[in-house]
Amino acid sequence: MRSWPLPLLLLTSSFTLPAAWPGVTFNKDILPILQNNCQECHRPGEAAPMSFLTYKDTRPWAASMRQAVLTKKMPPWHADPAHGKFLNERRLSQSEIDAISTWAQTGAIEGDAKDAPPPRQFATGWTIGKPDVIIDMGTDFKVPSSGTIDYTYFAAPTGFKEDKWITKLEVRPSARAVVHHVVLYARAPGSKAFDFVRAGSMGVVEPKDPDDPHKPDIGEGQFYGLTEGGHLEMVGVYVPGGDAYVTRDGQARLIKAGSDLIFQMHYTANGKESVDRTRVGIVFAKQPPRERVINTFVFNPDMHIPPQEGNHRVDATVTLLEDVKVQSFFPHMHVRGKAMEYVVTYPTGETQILCNVPRYDFNWQMTYQLAQPILLPKGTKIRVSAWYDNSPNNPANPNPKADVYWGEQTWEEMLAGFMDFAVPVNLNPARIARPPKTAQVAQAH
Repeated sequence: MRSWPLPLLLLTSSFTLPAAWPGVTFNKDILPILQNNCQECHRPGEAAPMSFLTYKDTRPWAASMRQAVLTKKMPPWHADPAHGKFLNERRLSQSEIDAISTWAQTGAIEGDAKDAPPPRQFATGWTIGKPDVIIDMGTDFKVPSSGTIDYTYFAAPTGFKEDKWITKLEVRPSARAVVHHVVLYARAPGSKAFDFVRAGSMGVVEPKDPDDPHKPDIGEGQFYGLTEGGHLEMVGVYVPGGDAYVTRDGQARLIKAGSDLIFQMHYTANGKESVDRTRVGIVFAKQPPRERVINTFVFNPDMHIPPQEGNHRVDATVTLLEDVKVQSFFPHMHVRGKAMEYVVTYPTGETQILCNVPRYDFNWQMTYQLAQPILLPKGTKIRVSAWYDNSPNNPANPNPKADVYWGEQTWEEMLAGFMDFAVPVNLNPARIARPPKTAQVAQAH
């Protein structure tokens, strides 16, 4: 702790402190912050390009660190603190931001080695402990040193002879420096999803013609996968610095017998040719679960973003047909995406913002895990709203003159508001999204 407040001049000028001023030091003040918030990625072999394990490694980046924390670019966390409390929040406190800023402005001093905390110990293998089973994507994939790499898909059979309840799942690329993200799906027998990639093979989505003149109507929204009755489900995600998928007490995810795991791989070239063989580790439930965790996303496949629009909004709205508990959010858009918001309207008419991401960043796609699940009763309307910048002011925009529609390619767009629901284990997920057939017949008459 400092013995007196830092003069405000330090934050706005090149004021020089007396040499005797104790100041902020790396070992006493900065290293604990880095251990708790940064070293998960900023260490050798992980996604970040520089290491923050030691003073020698960190000192050259002091000015950049100050800028990153003042603008809240780092550590990456984009959920608005006004809406929702999250288990995995990585936001720095104002005092931590002030400490890094002050340290960088006052000479980035190392300080006394005796003030340094012990080095943080990181798991050298799976963070979920020893998996019960490990499945890889089936082949080595050579990532080129340059160029744009289309989303690539691999289908790996699980070999499960019976339905499996899982409590922990971790996706681990072998070449993390070139893996932007991984989305892992479980495809049950009978599902036609991702039919362009068969078990034991690799596939790439064929791009649609960017000059396709179709002009779709703007639909309300849909739940992805639920109408298949649980035959397709996202069961894991990897992003740099992200967490393994771990269910809460009494909960588990279901992977059905005979399912394939679909690895959706997004690689980014970094100037060096690499070889990746991503694996997934799975831990089975030791006891029958009380609740099933299912993943879906609210989406609008009829979305249309006009050319030159700098703040175009697209909505996707669905109505729940069963009670669910929502536990997490994972906003997904492409390079024109700028913000996403999850809002519910309860059957009483009351509305609530569950999660708001006002500064979406395609390079940091994150899962926001609620500290306490929220009950959404039957009849609740979920609206996911997304805003897009299709203007020349967006430096990531591949073509501001294009009409943009839904598509897998990065130059196309998505509105995909992923959510984790907890439901009774005997509930068919299809019932959340569509009424039973008997009810449909009654409505038709």
